Amino acid sequence: MDNKQIGSDQSNRSRRILLVEDDEGLAQVYTSRLEIDGFDVRRVPNGEDALAAAVEYKPDLILLDIMMPKVNGFDVLDILRNTPETTNVKVIMLTALSQDADKQKAQDMGVDDYIVKSQVVIADVVDKIKRHLGVE
Repeated sequence: MDNKQIGSDQSNRSRRILLVEDDEGLAQVYTSRLEIDGFDVRRVPNGEDALAAAVEYKPDLILLDIMMPKVNGFDVLDILRNTPETTNVKVIMLTALSQDADKQKAQDMGVDDYIVKSQVVIADVVDKIKRHLGVE
């Protein structure tokens, strides 16, 4: 029984999440919660760093804010989807933008999921991450 428990911890622990969030407080909350759930988390504060980290860190999933300094989330998504090394990485946009047009733009660009920060609690976000990674 212990081996089974260790195995499930290892399956989450090997899952890498790249958190792209410029709000320091929010980033700390998400990082802490994801690490408690056994994920390996790397956080970067802007889109420029996200692009470099996506290639170097090789995340299984990217949690991507849209409104950020340097390079916004839409541009990051566009570059990720058009770069061979990152084209198939799962991307969930986690944003304050709640307009249908923004959600549609992200979907047209190939986002895997679109979450409006004000409409969810952190547990919902973690559940969606687990669902996209096939980890329950």
